[in-house]
Amino acid sequence: MLRTVNRVLIGLVGLVLVAAGGAVLAAGAGLSVPSWWPWEDSGDALLDRARRERWHHHGWWWPTVIAALAVLVLLTLWWLLAQLRRARLAEVLVDSGDGEGALLRGRAMETVLAGEAEALPGVARAQVTLHGRRTTPAARVALLLEPHAAPAEALSRLTSEALAHARDSAGLAALPAEVRLRGVKHRAQRVS
Repeated sequence: MLRTVNRVLIGLVGLVLVAAGGAVLAAGAGLSVPSWWPWEDSGDALLDRARRERWHHHGWWWPTVIAALAVLVLLTLWWLLAQLRRARLAEVLVDSGDGEGALLRGRAMETVLAGEAEALPGVARAQVTLHGRRTTPAARVALLLEPHAAPAEALSRLTSEALAHARDSAGLAALPAEVRLRGVKHRAQRVS
């Protein structure tokens, strides 16, 4: 979904910029431009003196323009940073040992790892997210522990069983993990 939205946004922005740039170049070169186009020859300015003075007496105009442009710049920076930060690893390079490799979908590895973690005693639910590079992935694991579970034992078994199995199956040298543990909320039991 994110890729589709990004491609549509980039396509629309690109079309607008290409159309505006082409029209400005056409006007600057002295070619004919549509009658509605505000710049007709190479000597026209973006805002001529008459247009600047028309808005000069309105005290709200320039602060509004500057605020709108600042918001536009901040939204663009936020979008750019969102593109650089990938929430999930799309694929993992599985090393077969003979120099050949295969690609494994990241979601498939996350699902298997979460299933194996949920099978451990004392774990009610597990969520796994892979991040990093496809040759050196890392895991973020969130475990929801049952009321009787010992956190140290659950963490030890997760590391020695589920994470070790995933690391060995994918032929990885290491699979570092950040594990967050939470307990299931339950009602207090009354003793009579």
